[in-house]
Amino acid sequence: MALARFLLAACLAAAASHLAAQGFPSKPVRIIVPFTPGSASDVVGRAVAQTLSEVWGQPVVVENRAGAGGSIGALQVVKSAPDGYTLLVNTRALAAGPAIYASLPFDTLKDFTHIAPLAGQPNVLIVGPDQGFRTLKDFIAAAKAKPGTLNFSSAGIGSGTHLNLEQFKLMAGIDVVHVPYKGTPEAVGDTIAGRVCCYFAPVASAAPHVQSGRAIALGVSSAKRSGLLPNVPSIAEAGVPGFDYTLWTGLWGPAGMPQALAEQINRDAQKALATPDLKERLAKIGADGMSMSVAEFTKYMADQVEESHRIIKAAGIKQQ
Repeated sequence: MALARFLLAACLAAAASHLAAQGFPSKPVRIIVPFTPGSASDVVGRAVAQTLSEVWGQPVVVENRAGAGGSIGALQVVKSAPDGYTLLVNTRALAAGPAIYASLPFDTLKDFTHIAPLAGQPNVLIVGPDQGFRTLKDFIAAAKAKPGTLNFSSAGIGSGTHLNLEQFKLMAGIDVVHVPYKGTPEAVGDTIAGRVCCYFAPVASAAPHVQSGRAIALGVSSAKRSGLLPNVPSIAEAGVPGFDYTLWTGLWGPAGMPQALAEQINRDAQKALATPDLKERLAKIGADGMSMSVAEFTKYMADQVEESHRIIKAAGIKQQ
């Protein structure tokens, strides 16, 4: 009898999960981006949102809720109903949070439904034209000559650009001062103006400034060159062998979403990413679509959290 009740309950739960996915979405979907407009997560999120609105036949509205390394916007999603109508687009910054902050208002692995990765793109190390650096070796030599004096910006503590910086410091053997900003546009602006010397900017945000001569690109963070800046060497090519850092963007919902609903949104996201239009739009910002199942992405997140802990510990950074 107990087994029968258990099986009945399991069947009812599966049926409820399936019904929750049927007919979704029947109203507008809101996507929270926890960084400023123009940031990597914002640019990719808006491109994906536009195509998803076409796939779903419903508006997909993007809202920016910046602050606390992305925690403010992420918490808003954690507190929302697990019905798929409030989603989060974030970067690998979400996986870095547990390593950066001693006390987060949520559990990164348990309080989210890890739905799907969206796209990955490199960062590019830019400096202002008046800094005097023309190659990565020039910059590394200057940083080693005057340790702790060069100011290096990021899009905020715990952001993907911050983790990129910490990995670079470790592998290049340099000591620079981290200056966190509210987001990428502000960090890029102050780098170009010379108020800070350099920034690992998302390639989409940096490319127009590099192409116009307002910024100098010293290297891209990925193992291979970016199609957006084909003449810029990789960091590995330019002087730090083995360096490889990709700023990926993903899609999350609050914990407790029915499995069938999460899997449907995953499939719909993959369908959107496979469209020629979105592929072209992502290519224009130097990004490539990513594909994983819900289960694969959930494991990938756990691995990324562990990797972030390794980088932060090796860098000797105390939790905030």
